Amino acid sequence: MMIKRERLLWVIFAGVLVFLYLLSSTNLIIKEKKIEVYPVSVVISDSSDDYYGNFRKGVEQAASEYNVDISFITLYEKGDAAQQMELVKREIDDGAEAVILEPAVPMECAGVLNDAVLASPLIITGSNMPTEKAECSIMIDAYKAGRKLAKAVVADNLSALPVCVFTESLEYGSNREFYDGVMSVFEEQNWKIRLYQKKAGDNFRTVIEETVYPGNGKAMVVALDAASTWEAAEIIGESPVYGDYIMGLYGTGTTPALLNHLDEGTIKGLLVSNQFDNGYLCVEKAVKAIRKQSVKEHLILDSYLIKRTDLRDRKFEKMLYPMD
Repeated sequence: MMIKRERLLWVIFAGVLVFLYLLSSTNLIIKEKKIEVYPVSVVISDSSDDYYGNFRKGVEQAASEYNVDISFITLYEKGDAAQQMELVKREIDDGAEAVILEPAVPMECAGVLNDAVLASPLIITGSNMPTEKAECSIMIDAYKAGRKLAKAVVADNLSALPVCVFTESLEYGSNREFYDGVMSVFEEQNWKIRLYQKKAGDNFRTVIEETVYPGNGKAMVVALDAASTWEAAEIIGESPVYGDYIMGLYGTGTTPALLNHLDEGTIKGLLVSNQFDNGYLCVEKAVKAIRKQSVKEHLILDSYLIKRTDLRDRKFEKMLYPMD
């Protein structure tokens, strides 16, 4: 009788062990809830991500919270709209459930997209692209931002010096709207303005060196994009002589290099926006679109004109140096 009872206990004990094993290492008894991962591609308009630090931080933060597998795609050649549209198609064909697009040349991209059939939702950022194919768009009001920057130049430039406007191209991104906003203020003041575009073959170094040549007088510089702002700041910062003739450089961007130039005084004013929030919202809207939730909206982010003293302002510190 004791032997039978012991055998029964051993059988029960073995059964409990098997049950616990199945419970802990398989899903035969309790099925684990499957965590869905969303593949999302971000296709920017540049050939590198040097100017996307804060934007990328926002993208990565949202990706970790929403279980998103992010592919960050750069162009082989900056501003190549045809290539960018091919990359959008490739990413969707390769399994991207949504694409976040910063249009290289908005009008060209819109022309292609309006005739395309997209199998995945599209989120637009960086420019106001005229297309109904986008589920959502997120950007600053470039015209309003341009006016804000120009008003800062006017306020600091009491002698109405000539203004050199630098840009990689008015075709890229929101540069045209930004330029129109800048010019609307300068035209009200009847100021003398010269536009220089790198795509048109203009050389910023030559322009600056010709300006500082003795006898040519003084001038201000306004840059419409981060790359042009950085290049102008690097040239002007090379020699104190340039600072005697270029009485102020105003531009856009939030990279550490640009903020350093602002802190050093090479840049007098920067037009900035919350790029971390921009990146985060793009991913958040992409996930909602994948889940078939309504995201049809046009989000306008605030923009700010900051100067050297604003770098120590807690409001701007958090925006300019997120997660640092």
